[in-house]
Amino acid sequence: MATAPSTAAPPRSPDLATHSIAGAARETGLSPDTLRYYERAGLLLHPVDRAASSHRRYDADDLYWIRLVTKLRGTGMPIRAVREYAALVRAGRGNEAERLALLEDHRTRVLQQLEETRANLRAIEHKIDVYRDCAVERTAEGTPAP
Repeated sequence: MATAPSTAAPPRSPDLATHSIAGAARETGLSPDTLRYYERAGLLLHPVDRAASSHRRYDADDLYWIRLVTKLRGTGMPIRAVREYAALVRAGRGNEAERLALLEDHRTRVLQQLEETRANLRAIEHKIDVYRDCAVERTAEGTPAP
């Protein structure tokens, strides 16, 4: 008898080491406000655990996911798409094709942005070469370079 794929969120790893929001901010390079925003915006996989004092406690799984979200956002993935990706992962196995399509679409956009950035960099490097040549000529003439 085959078992149906799980639709529950992936299980959390047992990890005794947790971080306060300040510690998670240090570990991820994000501000506490950004971490709270990620939580409110539905970008995290699980609700962040709370200590008895109600302070947030981030575990290794939380930090891993936050770093991934940071990379997705850093490459221009819209919040809407990150939220969709997180929802797919939370839903569990069975939607890998949708996750793949979402990430492949994002990769295509990132590659286009990279090419545009490379073209812009080439234009900047050309102008630098022009001004370097100009500075060398002025120095050779005995005129201080601007």
